[in-house]
Amino acid sequence: MFGLLRGLLSYRSFIATSIRNEFVSRFSRSSLGGLWMIINPLANVLIYALILSNVLAAKLPGIDNKYAYALYLMAGTLAWSLFAEIINRCLTLFIENGNLMKKMKFPRITLPFIVLGSALLNNLLLLLSVLGVFICLGHWPTWQMLWAIPLILTVAALAVGLGLILGVLNVFVRDIGQVVPIVLQILFWFTPIVYPITIIPNELKSLIAYNPMFPIVSAYHDVFVYNVVPDISQVAVTLGVTLLLLAFSLFLFRRAAPEMVDAL
Repeated sequence: MFGLLRGLLSYRSFIATSIRNEFVSRFSRSSLGGLWMIINPLANVLIYALILSNVLAAKLPGIDNKYAYALYLMAGTLAWSLFAEIINRCLTLFIENGNLMKKMKFPRITLPFIVLGSALLNNLLLLLSVLGVFICLGHWPTWQMLWAIPLILTVAALAVGLGLILGVLNVFVRDIGQVVPIVLQILFWFTPIVYPITIIPNELKSLIAYNPMFPIVSAYHDVFVYNVVPDISQVAVTLGVTLLLLAFSLFLFRRAAPEMVDAL
């Protein structure tokens, strides 16, 4: 474990340079470049808001804003986009970099951390855009939004833990790469992002409670939409699970790294 951490520290310049190069390349390959990182999720929010706002807006008590549903949807999307991006990129990370792993000698653990840094940067830009839209819709930032910092770190750690496990397993069992996107779609609809939890039947609420993203997304709604402190106990449980997953993923990666190079 400490060897992995030493590798990260020794190659921190490599990680930072890779993140910067990836970010710059997104701007150089199209006329809008990196703006697509913001346009795509906001476009999805607009589509959902236009289609569902008339149905669900009346079911969002506690928000004194006629754009309540759009605010609710943007807050949930902010959390989910970071989670899904890290998972999806980690899933095929080692397969896509197979030649690099074979030809160069460097700490392989730097690869998921490059993904992590890039995803956090993308999410920061999306966060600033969402806050700008909030202001335009008359929903001003409050001090409770500072809770976004630990929440973002929790989402990122959870996604890296899961993504690293899935990425390692996908090297040996390629079917995982086909199954995970389907599971993510199911998980998305079992997370209260496009609907409030209040409309869910009680018998289904017990199932949603096992979703690790449920307390995180609910916390995002609390701090960004309702302007209240999130439920610390629920977030703490998710954080505990996250730390266990992260520790297991690093252990699995360390044990499987030599075999991965042979399998690629």
